[in-house]
Formats: sequence, structure tokens, C-alpha cells
Amino acid sequence: MSLSAPSEESTQPTIQRELTAEEAALLELVQAPEGEGRAILDAATREVLGRAPVQTVADLEDAIARAKAAQPAWDALGHERRSEVLLAAADAIDANAEALARILSREQGKPLNGPNARFELGACSAWLRSAATTVLEPEVLVDDEQTHAELHYRALGVVAAIGPWNWPLMIAIWQIAPSLRMGNTVVIKPSEYTPLSVLAMISVMNEVLPPDVLIGISGDREVGARLASHPDVDKVMFTGSTATGRKIIESSAGNIARLTLELGGNDAGVVLPSADPQAIAQDLFWGAFINTGQTCAALKRLYVHESIYDDVIEALKSVAEQTPMGEGLDEANVLGPLQNKQQFDIVNRLVEDAKAHGARIVTGGAPAPELGELFYPITLVADVSDGTAIVDEEQFGPVLPVIKYSDVDEAVARANRLEVGLGGSVWGDPQEARAVAARIQSGTVWINSHGGLHPAVPFGGVKNSGYGLEFGVAGLKAVAATQVISG
Repeated sequence: MSLSAPSEESTQPTIQRELTAEEAALLELVQAPEGEGRAILDAATREVLGRAPVQTVADLEDAIARAKAAQPAWDALGHERRSEVLLAAADAIDANAEALARILSREQGKPLNGPNARFELGACSAWLRSAATTVLEPEVLVDDEQTHAELHYRALGVVAAIGPWNWPLMIAIWQIAPSLRMGNTVVIKPSEYTPLSVLAMISVMNEVLPPDVLIGISGDREVGARLASHPDVDKVMFTGSTATGRKIIESSAGNIARLTLELGGNDAGVVLPSADPQAIAQDLFWGAFINTGQTCAALKRLYVHESIYDDVIEALKSVAEQTPMGEGLDEANVLGPLQNKQQFDIVNRLVEDAKAHGARIVTGGAPAPELGELFYPITLVADVSDGTAIVDEEQFGPVLPVIKYSDVDEAVARANRLEVGLGGSVWGDPQEARAVAARIQSGTVWINSHGGLHPAVPFGGVKNSGYGLEFGVAGLKAVAATQVISG
């Protein structure tokens, strides 16, 4: 399963705000007792969804001790048996997918349909199955009359996973699946914004996993900081902001923990003169606005050749006007709110700053309170230049600046000018686009698409977008210790 194009959405709008029996049962397993914990709000309606446990550093210490104690027996099961258990965990996710998707939709805000909540649950199962079945054989390095040397990959020990709020379940699986597959145990801290859906998925997985192999901890930043610096943690996997990534790098110095960091993006796309605006409009739109723009590897700066600049803008505007936004439980919607007030304020600030600098708002451009407190419509910003905040800062929301260029060399230089490099894309004649793609400084460059991921294809950033690879064989190696046996 690749993470890319949207699925077909239903045309039958229905909203059911009451918890289903399945949702209520899952939440009952993970939320704090009545009168305790921290209120978690429905992102769209701002109603209380449930109460997250507020665990402490002492709770974390206990969790890490339990995970460390459980790790040798889990490792001793061997790859074949661990794979069987992980496939059973994927089956458990599938069996609870609808209830998990509904909890996710409420908590994160993404609609059920389109490339959103149900799609994310499908990706969880797909990535888990891929990690369970990917083969990682010892590598023969030298085999001659004097020496036979092999490179083996062993378990590290305890992996700390720290997740974000935008794709909370899928990114959790990206961290959990390869780590468990290689014989590690995992202690995972979900975002404080979206803990319930992650804890619910972990509860489902733990129906088939041995005790203490996978432990969720719901706490504040102090808990996260201790998790990243704990002496019994052998690997830290983090997805989030570059600023927090730097703090994790500093924290890891004390225990020399290995790191995989997927940090901020601000991905650039370059549309060549050979592109057909109408043909690429849908894929451009979803490359930018999947999950209402709240995706690390979403398209966030679009450089378009002057010969087709107006045509591309009009094509994108047409798609935006036909794409429904609203409460996630409405089966007709495929765009939702911003997940939290902090991100809403960032988006609003950047758009207002663009207006103040003379940018042209093609569509959107102001909050949509008629939809709800945190809704911001799809906003296309034209006639804007590099150096303005809307271009230089990662919006992480439903806003796309479209920048005109006249020379391809100029476009490449402008795409590369920022100190980020998670993803990028080039649009136009495939052969010409591939030549340009080789010059884009990012961990992945897509041709005539943006943001598509596959569980067998490695993914990671360059520059300030982090380091380390996830997915496939490379992802398994990233959560393993190397051992050379030579003789």
C-alpha cells in the first residue's frame, strides 16, 4: 500500500457524534478514570472526547524497566515467530479499524473518507505487515581463501518512540513495526494533542503481543525529555519539529542513543513549462492539501513557470472549490479543521502577513467560523516572493504559496535555498523532470506527484529535515545493531 492518492469519498452525508459501542469500549480501556486525567477535545466540534491519562516520570521509569526486562525473551523468539505475532497484531488492527478510525477522526480532525482516517488505519496494517515480512539476511562481506566475514543485524534493546499529532497512528506504526520486528521492545509517547487514538491502537495490538513488549506512556514534555535521555534507551525515533529534534540530539549525548529524526519539511515543487495544468491539478492539490496540509512531506512551496502560471492557479482553484471541508464524521467531507489552536494561529498569521506584503489571495484567506473554531479554508496565495514568511516558514496547514519563475535553473536554486530537505517534486515531461529532480536537495523527489510513500521504499530527510531512514530493509537496519563475524 502506498500513501498517496485519495480514495473515493461517499456522497451520503451522515453525522453520528455519539460514541459507538466499539469506540466507547476502546476508549474505556485507555482513558483516565472519571474525574481524572486531561480533557481531549474533538478537533472539529470542540466537545470533550475523553480524558487522557497524565503519567509522570516515575511511571516512565517503570515502563522502561518493564520493557528492558521483556526484551531478551522477545528477541529470543526469533524473526519467524516475531513476524507471526506482528501479522496477528495487524489482523487485530484490521478487526478494530472502524472504531479506531472514528476515534482518530474526532481527536485529530481528519475526515473518515478521502486520504484520511480510514486510509490511515489501512496504512497502519499495511506497514505492519510489510515490516513483519521483509527479509533481512546476513551480508557476506568477504569470502576468499583467507577470510569469511559476515555482517549481521541484532536487536538494540529498548526503542523510545516519540510521535506527532498529524498522522498519529500511522507514524506510530512506522516507529513500532520495524523496532519490534528486529527484536527490540518499544516505549512510545504519543503527542499530548492526540494520545487517545494511539493508546487505543496500542491496546488492540497488546491483545496479541507478549506483555511489556509495547508500552504506551501518556505524559507531558518532561516525560518526553526523560524518554529521549534515559540511560536504558538504546534508540530514539522522533517525528516532529526541527527545534525539538535539536533538543533530542542534545539529550541523546548522555546515553549515546542512536537516532532517527524526521523533522520539518517545507517541501518545494517545480512545475516545468511542459506540464499540463489541467492534467496535474488533482495530484498537485492532494500533494499540498492531504490531511488539510498537516503533513511533514506535503507540498508547501510551488514554483510555476511564467508561461503556465495563471493556468495552474486556476486549475488548483477549481479543485479547491469542489473539495468539501467540514466535520470528519460527515461521510461527504475530505478536508477537516486544523488540529489545534496553536497551529491555527500559525496559519492565520502567515496568511495575514502575506496580505500585508501584497500577495494575491486566490481563494480562502480567512478563517471559516461557520464550520467551526479551528477551520481554515483552502487558501491559494499568488504573486508572492521568496523571503516572505508564507514561503520561508512551513505553514503546516491548508495554505499554498504559488511563486512564478522564468528560468528552470532559477527555480532549482529557489527550491534549494532553505535549510530543509524532506521531500520535493518536479512536474512536466518525465524525462526532463528526472533531470531536474536530480538537482533538488531533498531526501525524496517525486515526478508528477508529491508525497506518495511505499512501505518498501526508504524515506528520510537531508539538511535540517533530519537523518536516518525508515521503511523496507533500510528501516530494519536503522533499528538494529551491526555485528561482524569474521573468521
